[in-house]
Amino acid sequence: MPASYVVYIDESGDEGFLFDKGSSTWFVLSAVITHKVNDLETVKLVDAVRILLGRKDHEPLHFRRLKHEHLLPFLHQIAQSDLKTVTVFIHKPSIHKIELFQQRNRLYFYASRLLLERISWYCRDRRPDAPDGDGSAEIIFSNRGGMKYDEFRNYLNVLKTQTTVFGVEIDWDVINADQITAYSAKQMGLQIADAVASGFFFGVQASQYGFAEDRYARMLKPVVYHRRGRYNGYGLKFWPRDCEIIINKESHLAWLQEIYGL
Repeated sequence: MPASYVVYIDESGDEGFLFDKGSSTWFVLSAVITHKVNDLETVKLVDAVRILLGRKDHEPLHFRRLKHEHLLPFLHQIAQSDLKTVTVFIHKPSIHKIELFQQRNRLYFYASRLLLERISWYCRDRRPDAPDGDGSAEIIFSNRGGMKYDEFRNYLNVLKTQTTVFGVEIDWDVINADQITAYSAKQMGLQIADAVASGFFFGVQASQYGFAEDRYARMLKPVVYHRRGRYNGYGLKFWPRDCEIIINKESHLAWLQEIYGL
């Protein structure tokens, strides 16, 4: 049987640890989830925004290339949709064993694991509502230069065989390594995932003057996955645990408590 869900994944920030040379303090990875039978709606959403902004047909909507006044209607359309989002936030300065995550793709793989856990919970819990399919999800990553997705599939297969050892919480009835692909960021669903990841990134990454732009993250609340009103640990996952100190301390992150109850 075909999959029941399609999931688009993109990132914002970088994986570097040279903070004094411009590396971001946060790395953000976001997923946008839709029922497969409704996947065409992602195309319609992007097309509607493109028309609204007066853009050319097939012109990609890249978040960082849009002006603030153009981002607001884009995010408004996302917030009014039937999509659901999950976002993982990695506060790199709070990682204790940095040397482990300086290895190629190690941080990205781990962030993806945390993301896929929550994606699988969302899809599992809504399986009775899935219009058709086998309850699994097709996972579509935004293609990263230099990354071999066969390596990521192998990583997932290792996690599956060592689920108890590594404390993995992925529902393997939902996530299948063979259903993971990567496409150009021009793909419609990935443009939405880019907007979500970047919107949350700008809410946590402070500028050199100590300010962040949290309006985008506030706008996205209607589509953020939650369980019984709880967002922390579900639609929003922060890692490592020590970064909670930063969240409670930094004034530019106050919106996380105010809007999402962290």
